[in-house]
Amino acid sequence: MNHEYDYDRDNDREDQLSIDDIKQLLQDSLKQEEELMRSYLISAERIHTDGELKLRLMNFAEGNAKRSRQLQEEIKTLS
Repeated sequence: MNHEYDYDRDNDREDQLSIDDIKQLLQDSLKQEEELMRSYLISAERIHTDGELKLRLMNFAEGNAKRSRQLQEEIKTLS
């Protein structure tokens, strides 16, 4: 391994994320999770012939809802 190319070889942290950067990243992730959740729920509501697929999509949406709550808590913690 060539250590000349290590990003932190000289302990310089210029690429370190600030709190504002982290909050923005989490807010962007929250928006994506909420959009996916909506998409899964809308799709599940339109499925009438495949109960298993409908259930899986609803479970996906529940997973997105849980991650959304976790992201909201992290954002709140950083504020």
